[in-house]
Amino acid sequence: MTPAAASRPQGWMVRDFAASIVVFLVAMPLCMGIAIASGVPPEKGLVTGIIGGLVVGLFAGSPLQVSGPAAGLAVIVFELVRDHGLSALGPILVLAGAFQLAAGIFKLGGWFRAISPAVVHGMLAGIGALIVVGQFHTLFDAKPLSNGLANLAAVPGRVLGLDPTNMSSTEIALGIGLFTIVLMVGWEKLRPAALKLVPGALIGVVGATLVAWFASLGVVRVSVPESIAAAVTVPGASFLSPLADPALILSAVAIAFIASAETLLSAAAVDRMHDGVRTDYNKELRAQGIGNLLCGAAGALPMTGVIVRSSANVQAGATSRWSAVLHGVWILGFVALLPWLLREIPMAALGGVLVVTGARLISLKHVTHLFSHYGVLPALIWVATFVLVVTTDLLTGVLAGIALSLVELAPHVRRLNLKVATAHNDERSHVSLDGAATFLSVPKLNKTLDALPEGKPLTLVLHKVPAIDHSCAELLREWLGRQRKRGVDVTLLGSPKHLERLAA
Repeated sequence: MTPAAASRPQGWMVRDFAASIVVFLVAMPLCMGIAIASGVPPEKGLVTGIIGGLVVGLFAGSPLQVSGPAAGLAVIVFELVRDHGLSALGPILVLAGAFQLAAGIFKLGGWFRAISPAVVHGMLAGIGALIVVGQFHTLFDAKPLSNGLANLAAVPGRVLGLDPTNMSSTEIALGIGLFTIVLMVGWEKLRPAALKLVPGALIGVVGATLVAWFASLGVVRVSVPESIAAAVTVPGASFLSPLADPALILSAVAIAFIASAETLLSAAAVDRMHDGVRTDYNKELRAQGIGNLLCGAAGALPMTGVIVRSSANVQAGATSRWSAVLHGVWILGFVALLPWLLREIPMAALGGVLVVTGARLISLKHVTHLFSHYGVLPALIWVATFVLVVTTDLLTGVLAGIALSLVELAPHVRRLNLKVATAHNDERSHVSLDGAATFLSVPKLNKTLDALPEGKPLTLVLHKVPAIDHSCAELLREWLGRQRKRGVDVTLLGSPKHLERLAA
């Protein structure tokens, strides 16, 4: 028996089986809804979910992370499909997957963690806002418009165009969408403890579908093919020809970059939820690269590691990668055997799920946390990234956020090369830092901390650190929190300012 197998709790097969059912129930409505938000048929999202489970689940460097279509890429995919057509998405994903695979092979995974948390969370908040204003129109059985500002400008017209005295398909669809939202949010607030693992998205979609079916409501339903094989587009001889356009190569780079950053940040969040095997970031990148190569070849959506499904997996008691793999089996079986059931789901119900999902990405708590603990500049980075993602495009917002992050380096330009020294004796380990601890230091610092003897008392010396930026501070705070949760004795030595920041 392997050490990993020996360390699993008894009954791990039952736990993973049960967790896979929970993840499957969470994933089904999200896979279809994210596909619709991306401007592609819902079955494309299901194919990505299947590949994310059956393939990426087997090779993932984060065993408890679940991969599939992500809301974080919905906006960029929507714009690509709008401007270049669905046929261009496949080759772009193949190239993006190749970039990720190469990044994993050359061990670049740790560098994605160096991206400022302010940039990542500002990006996710901007994406959430775009999803909300876009899917607002889906609640009316209408298609989202070409960009976020157009969607926002059209909101008053949608609302003022309602006629409560004439319940046409538009008013009925809105009622179904709002009913979905009420069920979803209400269930998550009021569900009994015995049913805490039943996802609110499932309750919302099932409830809305039953109402629409029993009342024979004339609303737009989800359209899926008779066979899942029909959702797979086999590459032809001219499959890669769209890549002759340099703009599409840039899009592939953007997808690879954003998908990798989102995946590895999600993996880091999953690691904080359990005490099992830590993420191998390079292995995870390689698995994601393989997954996106296959998604591109199949004409499906891009994938990332996704935090909602991953947290459901951990909370449901999963102990190994087999839970993620099995959830892909259940999606495949459901789509292959019960496509007629999917065709009864109202589009407005999936729009309701995505409105809630998008709203939850807009975390104002994060920007207030940045401002109160780290000052104006990190909060400004968040705001600038958010505003530019909403008003221009995803890539512009992210690049602007990264550019602003470089401003944080200016006061410490002479001491950017952080030196990390480790020493061990029989009783404890000692880690001494010398230099400015900035986001550039995150990969080196993270590697050092992960290599420390597990469970051994530690002294962390910060006397020679003139400054700790919010990226390094967040890394150290999370790492220290995990050690203390495990009962490890950790002593911090340094200025009161640094000790206060790491204890915040």
